[in-house]
Amino acid sequence: MPAIQCLDPHVADLIAAGEVVERPASVAKELLENALDAGASAVSVEVQHGGLTYLRITDNGCGIAPSQLPTAFLRHATSKLRRAEDLSAIGTLGFRGEALAAIAAVSRVDIFSRERGAEQGASLHLEGGAAGSVAEAGCPEGTTICVRDLFYNTPARMKFMKKDTAEGAAVTAVVTHLALSHPEVSVKLIRDGAEVLHTPGDGQLRSAIYAAMGRDFAMGLLPVSGCGGDIQVEGFVTKPLNGSGTRGRQLFFVNGRFVKSQLLAAALEEAYRNRLLKGKFPGCVLHITLPKNTVDVNVHPAKTVVKFQNERAVFDAVHYTVKDLLTAGEAPAPKPAQQTFYQSMTVQEYKERQTPPTEKKPLGSYAARPAVHPDAPLPLHDSVQRPSPAPAPMERPAPTEKKEPAFVPAMKPEPAASAQKPVPTEESAPRRNTIDLPIQQTLADRPAPWRMVGEALDTYIICQDEAENLWLIDKHAAHERLRFNALKERQEPPMSQLLLQPLTVDLEADDYAAALSQLPLLEEFGFACEDFGAGTLLVRQIPSDIRPEDAAATVEELAEDLRLGRADPHGARDRLLQTMACKSAIKAGMHTSPAELRALVERMQSGEIQYCPHGRPVAVKLSRYEIEKMFKRV
Repeated sequence: MPAIQCLDPHVADLIAAGEVVERPASVAKELLENALDAGASAVSVEVQHGGLTYLRITDNGCGIAPSQLPTAFLRHATSKLRRAEDLSAIGTLGFRGEALAAIAAVSRVDIFSRERGAEQGASLHLEGGAAGSVAEAGCPEGTTICVRDLFYNTPARMKFMKKDTAEGAAVTAVVTHLALSHPEVSVKLIRDGAEVLHTPGDGQLRSAIYAAMGRDFAMGLLPVSGCGGDIQVEGFVTKPLNGSGTRGRQLFFVNGRFVKSQLLAAALEEAYRNRLLKGKFPGCVLHITLPKNTVDVNVHPAKTVVKFQNERAVFDAVHYTVKDLLTAGEAPAPKPAQQTFYQSMTVQEYKERQTPPTEKKPLGSYAARPAVHPDAPLPLHDSVQRPSPAPAPMERPAPTEKKEPAFVPAMKPEPAASAQKPVPTEESAPRRNTIDLPIQQTLADRPAPWRMVGEALDTYIICQDEAENLWLIDKHAAHERLRFNALKERQEPPMSQLLLQPLTVDLEADDYAAALSQLPLLEEFGFACEDFGAGTLLVRQIPSDIRPEDAAATVEELAEDLRLGRADPHGARDRLLQTMACKSAIKAGMHTSPAELRALVERMQSGEIQYCPHGRPVAVKLSRYEIEKMFKRV
C-alpha cells in the first residue's frame, strides 16, 4: 500500500474549490450571498464571456476593514459563526467560510473595500490563492470583487465548461433567484455590456417578479398568504389557466434562501389537483418563513438543499394555503336577494302564490287549445297551428298502448372476415396525428386473430382474442411507442416546416441555459432555434409532425429534458425523442377512425408494442374467468 501523507495545502485548496466552485454561476452565487449578508441595499453584477474571463460584483454593504482583507480569504474564516450552537439556527446566506478561499484558489482576484464612515478604502490582489499586500485605494463604501480567468490553473475543469451563452444564462439564473429572494435589494445584471436585469428594490415581490421574469408571467399570478402554526407562506402562484409545460417556474425560498425541494413542489401540485390541464404544471414564487432551528441548511455545499424538522407541517402549510386561495376563487356567487324570499315558505304556499286565478277565455284562442295526450305525436308545425273557425269540444283520445323501444346496440357489430371492410370517409378520418401504417394493411381482406369490439372514452380500444380474453389498449401509449421506435430508427433528417411567424418561447433560466448549450442537437431533431435574449428562444422551424400550436410546449419540455440529461448525451437524446413522440402521437379523447384503431390493434397483437417510452403499460388483459368472477358467475 502506498504511504499515507498529508496533501500539499495548495492541492487541498484546489480540491475544496471543486466542491464549492463548479462554474462561474457558483462564483456569482457565493459573492452575492456575501453582499446580502453585508446588508447591501443595491448590488451590481457584471460578466463577460459567461463569467469565465471577467466577473465583477459591487455592493454598498458594510465593507471590510483593511486589516481583515487577507483573513477573509483564509479557509474557514467567517464573521457569521462563533459557536457550535450557531449551526442549529443559521440566519445568514453564507456561513461556511470557504467561498472566498475556494474562488481565490482557481482564479485571479482583486478586492476593493471601504467601511461605512471610513475616509479611505483598501485593495488586495490574489492569484491562485496567494495573496499580495494590502494597499490603500479610493473606492466607494461597500465592497467590489473582480474575478478574472476562472480555472486558469485547473485546465481539467476548464474543458468541462459550456459555451459562453450557456454559462452566462446560468449566471442570470443565480442573479434572478437572489433578486426574488430579497425584493428589498436593487439588483442589476450586465452581460457583455448590455443590461439584462434591474430590479427596483422597493420591497414589493411583484415588482421583482415583473423585472426578473417578465410581464406575461407577472400578470398571470395570484397573491397568496397564509400560515400553519409558526410557518408563514407568502408570495404568488399562477392562475390554473396559466400552467406551464415544465416545473421550471416553481421557485421556493426558505428563510430568504432559494432551495430545490421535492416536498414543496409536491405540496404545490397537490393543491392544483384537478384544476390544471393534463401535462401542465403550476408556477410560483413562494417565500416560506419558519423558525431557524426547525430547518437545516448545512446539508449541501451549494446550500440549495434543506431539511425540515417537521416535513408534514411544512407540506400542509404550503398545500392548504394555496388550495384555500384556489377554492375561494371557485366559490359560487351568492343568490340574489329576491330569490331568498321563498326560502321561508312552505311548498303549498309557494304553489298557491304561483298559481293564477282561473279565467274563462273564448273558444278559438290559443289558451283554449285542446289537451293532447302525452303519448300522441306532436304536430310538426305546432307553433303556427291555426284555430278552427268552428271549434267544438274535442273528446280526449283513448290512451294507446305504449311500446317499449327496440334495443339499439351502442356499437355496430363487426363485419364478417370475408366481407369487404368499409373505407373510412373524409369526415371520419382525423386531420392530424395519423398512424404511420400503409392504408392497404388496414383494408386487407384477411381474418384478424383479435376482434376489435369498439372504443371506450375515446381513449381505450376494446378487443377480444381467440382465447376469449378482453384487452384494453391505451391508444395514445400505443401510438406513442410506434412514433418513438420510428424516430429512433430513422436515419434521414426529419421533415421540417418553416413557421410563417417565428415563435418566442420564454424559459426558466436553467432550462434556457441547457437549450442554448444544445442548439445543434435541437436542430438535428428539426427545431431551428436561436437566442433571443433575456431567457427567450426564437423558434423559426419545427418538425412537420408537430402541430404549430404544440410547438411552444414541446420546446419547453425539450429544454427541461436537456437540463435533466445534460450529463448523459444518450439519455438526453432519448428524452428528446420521447417528448417528440408524445407530442406527435394521437391524444386520449381525440376521435380516431376505425381504420386507424385496427392498425394499432394489428401492431399490438404482433408483439411489437408492450410499453410506452415512459414505461407505462400499453394494454391490460382481462380473462373470461376474471370477468365472470366480477359478476359472481364463478
